Amino acid sequence: MKRLIEKALERKLNSSGCVLVTGPKFCGKSTMCEQHAKSYTKLKTTNSIALAESDPMSALNGERPHLIDEWQKVPEIWNCIRDDLDKDYEFGKYILTGSTTPVNPEKIQHSGAGRISQLSLKPFTLFESGESTGEVSISHLFSDNTVKAIFPADNPARLADIAFMICRGGWPISLKAKKEYAIDVTMNYFNGLFTIENESDEFSAFLKNKDITLLKTILKSFARNISTQAKKTKMIADIIESGIRNKLDEDTFDAYKKVLENLFIIYDMPAWNLNLRSSISIRKAPTHHFTDPSIAAAVLGVIPADLMNNMETFGFFFEDLAVRDLTVYAESINGKLMHYRDSSGQEVDAIIETANGEYCAIEIKIYSEKNVASGIDSLNKFEKKVTSSGGKKPPVFKMVLTSHGGCWKANGDVLVVPITVLRD
Repeated sequence: MKRLIEKALERKLNSSGCVLVTGPKFCGKSTMCEQHAKSYTKLKTTNSIALAESDPMSALNGERPHLIDEWQKVPEIWNCIRDDLDKDYEFGKYILTGSTTPVNPEKIQHSGAGRISQLSLKPFTLFESGESTGEVSISHLFSDNTVKAIFPADNPARLADIAFMICRGGWPISLKAKKEYAIDVTMNYFNGLFTIENESDEFSAFLKNKDITLLKTILKSFARNISTQAKKTKMIADIIESGIRNKLDEDTFDAYKKVLENLFIIYDMPAWNLNLRSSISIRKAPTHHFTDPSIAAAVLGVIPADLMNNMETFGFFFEDLAVRDLTVYAESINGKLMHYRDSSGQEVDAIIETANGEYCAIEIKIYSEKNVASGIDSLNKFEKKVTSSGGKKPPVFKMVLTSHGGCWKANGDVLVVPITVLRD
């Protein structure tokens, strides 16, 4: 199954000596990169790791592009590649993949700037998995902000389907399974994240000397605060209230959060900044997200029926799903995904800003007439504020991204688009 990021991978292989592809365990990094490599070294056994530690240069041997899978287990490989490219630079010479950041980053002596470029792979988007028709293209909207009208009856996706997609996630192994077993496959994947089978497991070094119960409890707190800007103090209080710990200092919390980030399980979506002359006071607190919403569902034991029975929670989980897809779509058009919130409480769930400074504003809503109207009102207020006080041009387009239903242009200039018709 083709990935949208492959276009960026091909560009980088033709413009840099080495490409580093990171992302969570089992999201398909190795499978994708093998299609673009002519040889590979896999650091997946105790012996292969020991060999590379003894002779790091041996891991670089092979026809180009040469793939080194899970390179971070032997960080010295980074230095070897950097030195090799200094001596004999070729475009597309190496591809590195990694499911974690290096445990000992101090062993990396050089940044790799100018030699090693980076890409981040996420689980499959709905367009990549074939569950979005792709009738509405974000790239196209930046040049022509019109959409083909789609009646709700012509969109087969229903709310229950979205709930299932959230809990199943975009993992290749889950997509491969029959629908009735797919969520079980995702649960098995989640349970395996914190089970160390042997010392060569890529997570073993990160989880060594860590309290797994505390790690899962902190992860639960992030899941309960998914798609929010909850403060650290709030989450620490939540953890103490659970009874796992009588006290938890901020340094310990930060250390465990860093582990979850280094394993590409959670991340913070940054705030969008206006220009320096703006009179608007921007809140820079990041929004908490998961690499895939299914991890948050798994850690809380949430199934599709639970989401259907709690629409408020469903909204937060749907936003996380939408952010996963929007991040991939934005990166595919050389853009970045951010959020907006100012001191008055004005918010926009997602801002896509392209390399030339153009941007769009997106509100993410479970479909209902009330929610769509609320999203339209919020986007219009945002546009008025940033153009009058923020010194910005209007967004190229404004969109209410919905869970299901129809597709149309509302009030003359706001697009209403279901996630199951969206693509890059």
